[in-house]
Formats: sequence, C-alpha cells, structure tokens
Amino acid sequence: MNEAARVTGRLAPDQGARDAALSALASRFGDRMSTSAAVREQHGHTTTWHANMPPDAVVYARSEDEVAEIVRICAGHGMPVIPFGTGTSLEGQVNAPFGGVSIDMSQMNRILAVHPEDLDCVVEPGVTRKALNEYLRDQGLFFPIDPGANASIGGMASTRASGTNAVRYGTMKDAVLSLRAVMPDGRVIRTGTRARKSSAGYDLTRLMVGAEGTLGVITELTLRLHGIPEAISAGVCQFETLEGACSAVVATIQSGIPVARIELLDELQVRASNAYSKLTLQEKPSLFVEFHGSEAGVREQAELFGAIAAEFGGGEFAWAREQEARNRLWQARHDAYWACVALRPGAKAIATDVCVPISRLAECIMKSREDLDRANLLGPIVGHVGDGNFHVSLLVDMTDSAEVEAAGGFMSRLVDRAIEMGGTCTGEHGVGHGKTKYLAKELGEAVDVMRAVKQAIDPGCIMNPGKIISPDEQSSLVREPT
Repeated sequence: MNEAARVTGRLAPDQGARDAALSALASRFGDRMSTSAAVREQHGHTTTWHANMPPDAVVYARSEDEVAEIVRICAGHGMPVIPFGTGTSLEGQVNAPFGGVSIDMSQMNRILAVHPEDLDCVVEPGVTRKALNEYLRDQGLFFPIDPGANASIGGMASTRASGTNAVRYGTMKDAVLSLRAVMPDGRVIRTGTRARKSSAGYDLTRLMVGAEGTLGVITELTLRLHGIPEAISAGVCQFETLEGACSAVVATIQSGIPVARIELLDELQVRASNAYSKLTLQEKPSLFVEFHGSEAGVREQAELFGAIAAEFGGGEFAWAREQEARNRLWQARHDAYWACVALRPGAKAIATDVCVPISRLAECIMKSREDLDRANLLGPIVGHVGDGNFHVSLLVDMTDSAEVEAAGGFMSRLVDRAIEMGGTCTGEHGVGHGKTKYLAKELGEAVDVMRAVKQAIDPGCIMNPGKIISPDEQSSLVREPT
C-alpha cells in the first residue's frame, strides 16, 4: 500500500477486500486486466511533478455495460476507481494515491452518430479530438476544443478542457450538450438530450463536466459541432516588449474583434520553440493569431488587429495562409511543453496555469515574469490569452531542494496573485490533487457544497479519491456501507 493510503486509510480497502476485487475482475475480464508494473506505472503517471502513483490493476473496458460492471465490483469491495483517457492531464488527475482500479477507456473509441443538420455528434469517451476531426472533415464540420495534446474526449470533458480556440468557441462546458455516465453504485444515467437548451431540473451535465471522475465515469458524450469556416488566416506578430503584447491582446478583445485564436509566447518560449520546432522567429514576445469567417471578414479582422498591434509596438505580420504553414505554426504552439523540456535537459517541466479577468491579464503576466526573475527560476510563459488564461512551465532540477522549494513558492504566489485579481487557480488544467489546497481561498464556503455533493453521490468515496477535495477531507466523508 502506498504512503497516501497509509495516511488516510479509510479511502483504501484492506488487503482482503483488495484481493477479492482483483480476483473478481480477473475472472471476468481475463487478459483485458493487467497488474504488470509497467502498465500500472503508465496509468499512474502524468506530465506533472507529482510522484508516480500506480493503481493495483488496469482494466480495458469496451462498453458502457462493462464499465458499469467494473464499478459495481469495485463498489462492493470499497475499491477506488480511476477513469483513464490518454494520460495527458497536468495535475495528477489519473494518479492512484490509494491504489484501486484504473479503467482505461481507450477501446471505447466509436463515433456513434453525426447529425450534420443539427451540428452535433455522439461519441464514446475514448475518441480523441484528432480522430473526431478527421472523421468530421468530409462533412464540412469540426470540433473546436483544442487543448494541444491529442486528448480523449472523455478526459477533456472530465477536466473541463479548453485550448487555443476557446476565445471564440468556448470550452468543454460549452461543447457538451449531454452525456451518459456510470455512477458509483453502477447505475447509468443520462444527463440531458440533444436539444440546444433545457430548463429541466438541475444541470447534471455541467456537474459532470469538470468533475475529474470524482462523481462518475463518463461513457458517452453528445457534442456541439461547428461548420468549417470559409476562410482561415493565421500569422505571427512580434512585439518589442511583453507588456506591449499583453496590452494588444486586451485591446483586441475589448474591441470585439472575433479572433479565433490569440496565443502569447514570451521571448523565452520563442527561443525554445525555435530550437524544438525549427521556427525562425526573432526572440521577442510574440502573438500567434488566427481568424475565421468569410474572405472579406477575415481580411477585415486581420486589418483591425494589425492596427491595434501597431499601437503597442507590434511589427509586421508573418502570415501563414496555406494550411500546411498554419499547421506547422500551431503544431509549434502545441509542442510548447516539449520545447520547454528540451530547453533545460535533465530538468523537470512543471506546467501550471491560472486565469484572470482580461482587464488584469497584462498586470498578472508582468508581475509573474518579475517574480520568476527575482526567484532566479527558468519559466517560459505561454497562454490562451484571449480569455485571460496563461501557463508557466517551470524547469526545475528536482535534485536541488532549494530550487524545488523556490518553484513551489512561485506557484503559490502565482495562484494567490490570480485569485486576488478576481481570477482562478486553474483556467483549464483542473484541480487534480495538485491544487486542492487553493480551492477554499478561491471559492470559500462553496467548497462545503462540493463536499456535500461528493458525499451524497459517492458516499464510499471510491470515485477517483483525493482529487478536487483533499484526501483528509474525503476520508472524513466516507460512510460505511449499511
């Protein structure tokens, strides 16, 4: 049993219950259940600085009925259940601090229906965003939520993912019309319909979107789609100062220009992306932008943005009009994390994010840059700044205790700064177990309501325990089965 389980034992079953659960699962799922160390470690590790926390077993589900059966077996033995999509989450959402069973959803990857006339589709949770868009392309449709990684749709919903298109198309909370989920007792619920709006009862869809698997396992999603724009134009605009780039973003959004993407890379991130993605940009703060619409509309948007950028020290656009050039540009943006990793070989990249009201964006980024410099930390800044969201990827020598401590101090100050400006501790990475300590400061007594919801829906605390609500708090919520 791992350290977290020893500290809060009520969230972990005793060895007898654990062995019984694993025996029942093995007899039912055979070679689709694995207890090998390599597979378990793969499912207990994310791109985060948290320690690897492997589950006791991994089961590969192929249907909603199988997910329900796995959950019922686990519930009967008090065994934790951790849904797993592709493992790209950044705050330890798929780690298993109390052991348990990881339900790998990758084989539930069917696109069940597409309704072009209604601009929606129905998919299983293991479908990845790239696979979905490849399937939709011939029908003139696309799914716009783009967190960068080729994440699964179920995982994106569970973490309420966002991404480069969010400034125009919203986040997963806007994209999911309804879903089906297996609840902690094995029941299957449907949270809504394909209708574009509803006033029928509590909004259970929004409750499940962003719950990080702590309330149930998503098994089907109905998604809002969009038509592929007639014209798309993208480009890079570089600035003399970071403050100028940030101010241009704020002015653009406040002017109502319907920019589809507007991404900030500070000079350090540009250096990293030049080296990793073979770009040839000057090492200056840069904005990657994209416009969608008609030919005339795109041209007008670009001209308006260019005029605003010039006011804040922006240079000439480097346009990427052809699809291949646009893809190369955005692939470089999506590879920003890996570019950071390559910037300091041997260091651990610790990605964190905050989101603030757009009017405070420039101030928050500038103060964070100054904080990094004072702490002598290497941390490129990049972000979906059109909606006030930015990321810092700290490059830390994990063998240097002083540097690790400095990194932790910076991240705490970053969150405090964002919250004090009316923002949030996470715009899109989610809480996981990495940011549970910040929720009370951000939301106050609302966290008590979250605890009550968790206890009412999952009284045994088997659903991804230790995430969103801290382990000690969840341990106190556990009700013994009657």
